[in-house]
Amino acid sequence: MPQIEESDQNRPGDRLVEDKSFRTLLDEFTSSMKRAFHTDDNIDQFCSTRGIPPAVLTELMSGNPLSLCIPKQYGGFGGNVKENIAFISAASYESLALSLTLGINNGLFIQPFAKYGNEKVKSRIFDQFLNEQHMGGLMITEPGFGSDALNMQTSFTEKDGFFHLKGKKHWAGLTGMADLWILTARKRAVHGDLMRDIDMFVCDVNAPRQKIVVEEFFENLGLYQIPYGRNSIDVYIPEEQRLIPHTSGIQMLLDMLHRSRFQFPGMGLGFIKRILDEAISHATSRSIANKSLLSYDQVQHRLTRLQANFTICSAFCLKSGEIAGIEHNLSSLGLEANIIKSVTSDIMQESAQSLLQLFGARGYQLNSIAGRSVVDSRPFQIFEGSNDILYHQIADSAMKLMKAAKEHSFYGFLKGYTTRAADRVKELVSFNLNYGFSQRKLVELGQIISRIVSMDHVLYLGEKGFRKDLTENTLIVLKQEISTLLNTFHFENNSKAIVDYNENSHWLDFS
Repeated sequence: MPQIEESDQNRPGDRLVEDKSFRTLLDEFTSSMKRAFHTDDNIDQFCSTRGIPPAVLTELMSGNPLSLCIPKQYGGFGGNVKENIAFISAASYESLALSLTLGINNGLFIQPFAKYGNEKVKSRIFDQFLNEQHMGGLMITEPGFGSDALNMQTSFTEKDGFFHLKGKKHWAGLTGMADLWILTARKRAVHGDLMRDIDMFVCDVNAPRQKIVVEEFFENLGLYQIPYGRNSIDVYIPEEQRLIPHTSGIQMLLDMLHRSRFQFPGMGLGFIKRILDEAISHATSRSIANKSLLSYDQVQHRLTRLQANFTICSAFCLKSGEIAGIEHNLSSLGLEANIIKSVTSDIMQESAQSLLQLFGARGYQLNSIAGRSVVDSRPFQIFEGSNDILYHQIADSAMKLMKAAKEHSFYGFLKGYTTRAADRVKELVSFNLNYGFSQRKLVELGQIISRIVSMDHVLYLGEKGFRKDLTENTLIVLKQEISTLLNTFHFENNSKAIVDYNENSHWLDFS
């Protein structure tokens, strides 16, 4: 712990570890959320407005929830990833936007800065989180370079101890709200070309020559409490604010993004638990034709699917809590991280759609949790890697592993990669795979592999003592989904879009 000056002894961040336990911090945060969302502030009345009211934000951040991932020697709780996952899960039960705000701060700024930041500036930067309620974010995406992020055009040159960064960034969560940013850029060589590797820098927008200009705030659909926009970057960053890669900048970026994807289940779990609780409450209290909604078989089917999603997300949280700490290098775990991110975001959206179906017309009121959940969870399937692309990458990674092992049997591959689940689906996956699939087939194969890996994680969760009835139901649900996906995969469909479709396609001409 750094030496505490006598005049600073009452500052909240400096003695945080000594004065509070994790449980105390979580309880205080939970209480502040209850006040904000249900009693004093009743934030639901702001559901159609942009941003979080300043007084509400001050209330929610008053207990220093962002201290979770700050190392103990700087006044934080030490960065235990299990605690962070539990924390953002508690937040997402009340607000997916609030949970994502914490996730952006911790997963995309504090954790990578704690791991790769220069020791010369760590104390100053962390102090801003602990004592000034500042926030941090990450800017990667650029106009024209979304999924093609490695070809970003934001560049930097070095001169007189400063890095001069110039470019455009957009769709960064907390645009105009965060005080600290990790900016990604490529070095511009003397002859003008951009280097292949990526560098990252901490930008303090309140410091001289580091102001980021927000050119436009976007009217984003859903997640109203999180501002997004387009930013103009023309800043001078001191050399000590450059992140220091252990190998290459690209490997550092992959380590950061994979760690963030591993923590998606934290946001997903609380969100799905809230959806499940709302669905059970509605089905128990609602009657149709003098019958409880709960007694209808289709409703039972929806509820068991929701409980399966809750169980899958719980299994992912367990896995992530074991391997996603900053002490681990996750740059090579793209297959695992992509599976957890894509499945988590898919079941979040599926759960929200199911609740909206159960709520019926009531769900279309603007202040209904059902409708809000649909639009708030949808972007999770897009940002930090579109799921279509991730499923393609999952299948491609699996095929490379099979090629390296000279393995053609799909079951043979799964037997080595999913040691618990392979035999559960043996009769479905006992066939050989070729190596020349179309992109659409690779996406379908990626979905299949991801659900089998999900089954493997659920079986591991069951071994740890998770309640058996939930795990058994989940295994049934997953096996049915795997079977359905395999039927789609085996069905040959090479149809192509007809661009000039208007000719001879108006039904009235044939009436």
